[in-house]
Amino acid sequence: MNLDLVPIWVVFIGTVLLVMVFIEVGYRLGGIAHRKSVDEKETPVSGVSATVLGLTAFILAFSFSIVTQRYDTRKTLVRDEADAVRTAYLRAGFLPASDRAESRRMLTEYVQERLHITRGSYVGQEELGRALASSESIHRRLWDIAVVNAERDMNSDVAALYIESLNEIMDVHASRLAIGVRMRMPIGIWIVLYSLTILGMVSMGYHAGIAASKRSNATWVLAVSFAMVITLIAALDRPWGATMVTQQPLVDLAQFMRSGR
Repeated sequence: MNLDLVPIWVVFIGTVLLVMVFIEVGYRLGGIAHRKSVDEKETPVSGVSATVLGLTAFILAFSFSIVTQRYDTRKTLVRDEADAVRTAYLRAGFLPASDRAESRRMLTEYVQERLHITRGSYVGQEELGRALASSESIHRRLWDIAVVNAERDMNSDVAALYIESLNEIMDVHASRLAIGVRMRMPIGIWIVLYSLTILGMVSMGYHAGIAASKRSNATWVLAVSFAMVITLIAALDRPWGATMVTQQPLVDLAQFMRSGR
């Protein structure tokens, strides 16, 4: 299930409505229970409501921890990729003139492709597939050049260093693809998160209904608060959009490459 297709504003508004609706559902159920039986007391219901809301707070904190850790990892991988490409670009200077020019040109294209794919607010599977195919084609060509030059002198330390830098580029590429693009918070956690939110709102409304209290005008504050946190979790879980990690290390690298150093 691809939740990226759901706009973030829909997540926010949908969560606000969900909270408001289920508080009202709980309130009406509580009112019915209060009219049918005077034995239903507020104290037990209050304990249940507090427990469910406590569990909801726990799963919110757990979910937020997951997405923030991966967000930090994505930032680190961008910096690692820029360092790896810069190193390969500099070490390509030890290659013969024709291979040097081709290698540096392809590395420049590689960085430009990376920057292009991260400029969109959402990248579809077709565009992502094209970018991955282009990156893998560059990887293969750079590797072929490295192999040819290594075979000329199997004991060359320069060739070994250049191959090491290419290995690093490919490793970081695989990590960015796995962690930054394909990995998401499991759908099971989303189900539990929204289920506990619903149960927590129903229990709050039920408690107010049992107490024969009027509906609070501050209910919308609770709804907006929950929606803000859940929407932030959803936004941080996505590789694209307003919370996408900065690509400044790659931007700086592109400027370095254009300078012709």
